[in-house]
Amino acid sequence: MADIDRTKWQRRHAGKAAIRAEIWTYLETSGIGIAPIRDHIPNFHGAEAAAAHLASAPFWGPARIVKCNPDPPQIPVRRRALEDGKLLYAPIPNLSDDLPFVELDPEDLARRNISFADAAVAEVFVEVGRRVRFQEMKPMDVLCVGCVAVTRTGGRTGKGAGFADLELGIFRALNLIATGAPLVTTVHSSQVVDEAGVIMQAHDSPLHYIATQDELIATHTAITLPAAIDWDRVQPDQFEAIPFLRQLRAELAS
Repeated sequence: MADIDRTKWQRRHAGKAAIRAEIWTYLETSGIGIAPIRDHIPNFHGAEAAAAHLASAPFWGPARIVKCNPDPPQIPVRRRALEDGKLLYAPIPNLSDDLPFVELDPEDLARRNISFADAAVAEVFVEVGRRVRFQEMKPMDVLCVGCVAVTRTGGRTGKGAGFADLELGIFRALNLIATGAPLVTTVHSSQVVDEAGVIMQAHDSPLHYIATQDELIATHTAITLPAAIDWDRVQPDQFEAIPFLRQLRAELAS
């Protein structure tokens, strides 16, 4: 597995670097964040309440398949999905594996006496989940991404490495997003910033819902969804660090 310098990738998105630094500093100094914070999707006090607000959304109950990022603040989201009987997909951190996702089936976990609380943690789900290729995955009804800063109109930024938008582009290219499936996140309310703080680029996917410890925000976003993968934005060292990318690009082009 290649060693990925995530901070180097963050510097490729300098326009969002200032707001990320501001959020990380505030979470560190306020005591709201749970370490490690800087250069991460930051965990925060109130993540359980945010997941509960997300699960109260009208789309959550009918959803059968949920994709969720692997970061600590979304542990409650992943646990709630399993507790509610939903099939869960979670990526291997940084996508740096030939089989980049794990599939977690709550019925299978129950048969193996693996607790949902344990299976929601990245260090565990990479061991107990079934490794799958993108081509083996089923269309997803809810897609949760990790964010450092968001806006009420759907703007978002993560750590800056571009994993989420790369994933989403692949999902669209392979028809793995169910019709009307929302893109969602859970963050602390202090991570919700003014619209000018997050400049969305053409390849960025906007959020449809944001859950904080205090509320569920429907963004009613007017930001246009990208069509598919912007291969021109994938860097040479990203192709090197993520083994399956070259093969996937060739498959999609054929």
